Amino acid sequence: MIRFILADLRRLWLGGAVVILLVALATALGVAVTLQERSLRLGSARAADKFDLVVGAAGSETQLILSSIFLQPAPLPLVDGAVLTKLAADPRVAWAAPVGFGDSYAGYPIIGTTTSLINGTTTGFADGKMFALEGEAVLGAAVDLSVGAEIKPMHGSAETGGHTHAGAAYKVVGKLQPTGTPWDRAILVPIQAVWHVHGLGAEHGHHEEDGHDHAAEGEGHHDEADAHAGGEAGQPEPVAHASEAQQPVAKYAFAIGSASSKHVEEEHHGSIDPDAPIVETFGEGMPGLPAILVKPKTIADAYRLRQEYRTGATLGVFPGEVLTGLYATLGDAKMVLSAVAAGSQGLVAAALVLVTVIHVGQRRRQIGALRAFGAPRSSVFLIVWLELFLLVALGIGIGFLVGLGAAHFGAQMFTAKSGVILPVGFTREDLRLAMILLGFAAVLAAVPALLAYRQSPAQALRA
Repeated sequence: MIRFILADLRRLWLGGAVVILLVALATALGVAVTLQERSLRLGSARAADKFDLVVGAAGSETQLILSSIFLQPAPLPLVDGAVLTKLAADPRVAWAAPVGFGDSYAGYPIIGTTTSLINGTTTGFADGKMFALEGEAVLGAAVDLSVGAEIKPMHGSAETGGHTHAGAAYKVVGKLQPTGTPWDRAILVPIQAVWHVHGLGAEHGHHEEDGHDHAAEGEGHHDEADAHAGGEAGQPEPVAHASEAQQPVAKYAFAIGSASSKHVEEEHHGSIDPDAPIVETFGEGMPGLPAILVKPKTIADAYRLRQEYRTGATLGVFPGEVLTGLYATLGDAKMVLSAVAAGSQGLVAAALVLVTVIHVGQRRRQIGALRAFGAPRSSVFLIVWLELFLLVALGIGIGFLVGLGAAHFGAQMFTAKSGVILPVGFTREDLRLAMILLGFAAVLAAVPALLAYRQSPAQALRA
């Protein structure tokens, strides 16, 4: 019987190939949607896993998380620098790290932060060491540079018409282990360097010229810092203190690629001292910040801090809360795409039934001859059922493989652009889906098989 079925399929190979192709494409669409949606959930959750609490200025929770954790370009209002000072001194906080952005190099975002964030969210260095000077930088694992390279920061990006900061350059001193997050594509520099490049925070980490003596801070030091923060004589002074961060123009000074930040940058250029040691003690007069990443000591502390900083001026956010809302939106999109996939599968199934019924009608004489030579009805039923079931089952199997390949391709494109690694793979849920589809194929193949089963040999031969 098997040899008869295989010979019949070889004879009708073109029609069989069309059936397999239709089933495979319909199945692949549904599988790709399911795998991609699941991998996006898992990948984004893992990317945000090391960040417990984000504090920023009042505004959009979603944009705060997307910009501060997933490093997506968008304007953010600045939170008062005094908030960082308060958080750094809070006994409930293990560490609080500022993030400042707005610059890039070769398409990689340059993020100003502190050593505490790097130590608290990474697994160590693949090469080199932590930055210790204002002019040093640490690379994420996916940045295509090596230790010793020189980085000249560009405000914004080349796509948005950014310009290179004159006289500012970082030397790469370390490269981190992979984390599977957008931070793998980031260039990390001391936060004070980002402030100084943009003409902000001149009194933070600034030094006197003779011998770069940071131990003594006299009146002349403060005068020099004030002159540095104010820019050239006669020029309008940009935002240099947290209290001034609410001015309309400078409000978004660290927004990635924003027009307002470009305006501020064009009016004021700062510089860095590459040999100045980094200062990570935050006192009064800190510049405004796009966001502060906070590591509470306990879960209870996390909830208390979140509630405390959900005031009119600040916004405390758990990344998981925002992602849950995004997942709900993603789930709605998945429902629409799944409905489209189910509709296409239904149309393919209906077309297969119609084509198979017509095919059985055209083979009535062959079926009648089989019955006349003594083939029982059950054998005729099994031959017709197996032929169609094998074709549909093969199409389902190929569809799963094509869907997996499409999901992997989409995940690689997403990872290359965002840095988030999407874990694509089958689970028990997919096995259950395969069993359901095979069960449906078995029922589908039974329709023409029943028609062949009920045919009379005499009527079939006279047809």
